[in-house]
Amino acid sequence: MDIHYLPAHVLADKIKDKEISSLELTQHYISRIEKYDGDINSVVVKIFEEAIESAKHADEAVSKNQDLNVLHGVPMTIKESYNIKGQSTSWGIPDFKANVAKNDGLAVERFKTAGAHFLGKTNVPINLADFQSYNEIYGTTGNPWDINTTPGGSSGGSAAALAAGFTSLEAGSDIGGSIRNPAHYCGVFGHKPSHGIIPSSGHELIPNVPEPDLSVCGPLARSARDLEIALDIMAGPIERESRGWQLNLPQSRRSTLKDFKVAVWCNDEIAPVSKEIAERCEEVGKNLESAGVSVSYTAKPGHDFLKSEINYQLLLQSVMQSGMSEDEFKKIETIANNLEPNDLSVDALLAKGTVLSHRNWIRQNYAREQTKISWENFFKEWDILICPQLATTAIEHDHRKISERTIMVDNEEQRYFQQIFWPGLAVNAHLPSTVFPTGLSKSGMPIGLQAVGGAYEDKTTIKFAELYEQEFKAFVVPNLD
Repeated sequence: MDIHYLPAHVLADKIKDKEISSLELTQHYISRIEKYDGDINSVVVKIFEEAIESAKHADEAVSKNQDLNVLHGVPMTIKESYNIKGQSTSWGIPDFKANVAKNDGLAVERFKTAGAHFLGKTNVPINLADFQSYNEIYGTTGNPWDINTTPGGSSGGSAAALAAGFTSLEAGSDIGGSIRNPAHYCGVFGHKPSHGIIPSSGHELIPNVPEPDLSVCGPLARSARDLEIALDIMAGPIERESRGWQLNLPQSRRSTLKDFKVAVWCNDEIAPVSKEIAERCEEVGKNLESAGVSVSYTAKPGHDFLKSEINYQLLLQSVMQSGMSEDEFKKIETIANNLEPNDLSVDALLAKGTVLSHRNWIRQNYAREQTKISWENFFKEWDILICPQLATTAIEHDHRKISERTIMVDNEEQRYFQQIFWPGLAVNAHLPSTVFPTGLSKSGMPIGLQAVGGAYEDKTTIKFAELYEQEFKAFVVPNLD
C-alpha cells in the first residue's frame, strides 16, 4: 500500500525506526493535497509551514534517541470545528469567519502531546448540521470516490481527506451520525464514543461551553487500530474534573472474531434502506457465520423503536436549535402552541423539540432512560448489533433548502432526514458505535455498516471492526489518478 494510505500507527513506527523521516512524510502529504485536493476541497485550512517546522523538531528528537510518544512525527488533519491556535474556527458560519482561536483545543493539545502535528483543518456544513459538507466560506467538498457525490457531514472533510490519502488520522464530532455517515460514504472507519468520555472542550465557537447532550467528539481513521489509539488519546476528563474522577474503559469483551455474539438488523419500516444496503448487511452476517460467529437476524432490544425515535427527535431538536435567535424561536413557539397534543408529524416534532421546556425535557430524559435500560439488557446477551448507517451509498450534492430535500431509496422518495433513525439508535442511548467498511457497491461506492455496543464498551465495537477487517479485507482506497 502507498505510504499515504498506511495507518497512522504504522507510520509512527516507520518514523521511530528511521525508515522515513517526519519531514519527508509531512512534505509527501502536502504535495498530495496540493496535487489532488483542488477538486475534492477537503483540507480547507492549511497550516503547512507550521507542520514542516513541527516535523523537523520531531526528526531531531528521533536523532537524539529521546523517548517518543505513540504518534511521534505523524502529520494529521482535524475537523474545522476544533480550535487550533491562530486559525479560524467558524463551523462554516459566515459570521464567524474571523473567529480566530487564541489557544489549541483540548483534543488538539492531546494529539500534539501524543506526538502528532497538524497539516490543517477539514471542511464542514454550516453549523455542523447537514449530511453534506459545504458552506459559503470554504465551498463544497466532494467525495474522493465520485466528486459529484457528497462525502457526508458534518465530518465530511475529515472522511474525504482520509479516503483521498491527504492525512493519516482525523477527529470529528457526532450528534446525528456526523462521524459515521461520512465514514460510510467514504469507505473509512469512524467511531462515535459513549457519551461523556471525550470532552468537547476546544470543539466550540465560544469558550467554556458546557458539555452538550447527545453530541460527542471522536476519531476517524483508515484502520480500527488507529481508532483505538486516537480514542485513548482523546478520552478522559478535563483538568478540573480529573481531580475527582478518572476514565477506566474496559478492554474488548472478545479477542477473536468467532467468540463474538452478533445480532444483525438489516432493515426497518421506520426508515427503509436500499435493497443493496440490506443485502450487504445480510452478507456480513453470513461472513460472520462462516467464521464461526454466533449470529441472530431477529434479536433486538425489547423497547418500542418508534417511540424511542420520537424521543430522540425531541431531544435532538432541543440541542440543535438552542442557538436560534429570539425572533425565530418565538415564531416556532407560536407554531408549537397551536399544535394538537397528539400531533407526531415531522414538522410537529421539530417545533415541539425546538421549544421543549425544562419540565418536558426531564420527562423525555426519563423516557430515554428506559431505552438505555432496554439496551443494557440486550447487551447482556449480545456483544454487538450490526445495522445500516444510512439508507443508501453517497448521494449527489443537493444544496436546496433542507426542508425541500428528499432522497431516493430504490426509486422510492424518502424524507431527507428519515434515515437519521439508524445513526440515532446509538446517539440517543449514549452508546458507542463503530462504522467499518464492507467493500464497494455495484456502482463502485463504499458501503459501511455500524457495530453498536453496550455503554462504555467502545473497545469491543472497535475490536470487532478490527477483527472483521483482518478476516475479510474489506477496506479499499479510491484511485485519484
